[in-house]
Amino acid sequence: MQNFPNLKNPLHFIATLGGLGKIPIAPGTFGSIFAWFVFIFLSHYINMIFLTFAVGIFSVWICEKITKDLVIKDHKSIVIDELVGTWISLLPVLFIADDRYERIIYAAIALILFRFFDILKPYPISFFDKEYKNGLGIVLDDVIAGIFSGILSVILIILLI
Repeated sequence: MQNFPNLKNPLHFIATLGGLGKIPIAPGTFGSIFAWFVFIFLSHYINMIFLTFAVGIFSVWICEKITKDLVIKDHKSIVIDELVGTWISLLPVLFIADDRYERIIYAAIALILFRFFDILKPYPISFFDKEYKNGLGIVLDDVIAGIFSGILSVILIILLI
């Protein structure tokens, strides 16, 4: 597909989080920061566990649809997977933080660790990133990075506070 992403295509628009994926430098980081702010806002009004699960399934479907014609399946402009991974890393804050101070620290640590795991891709994240070049694989490496960062964030917040 020559014209990817085409923001006039609704699937491309969603997969790039409204065009954030077109940012030439660090589109994944910008996607994660956007996801971070959206999570913080929505978590006051919506069940984020359910929403994260639903968006995760939707993301796999979208990534599968848009990558059928792409040579590079996990195109750098696709940042909806960062949204899912970031949200997963932030889910524990809903249960472990007692006050605003703890929530802020946890959210910052989780975002930084998610980017660390997503960029460096230690095993098993690298395995899924390399072996599965479909919608599930594009999202799954970020899901695993989100799980790792969420667990490590919980450990760090317990040690720090």
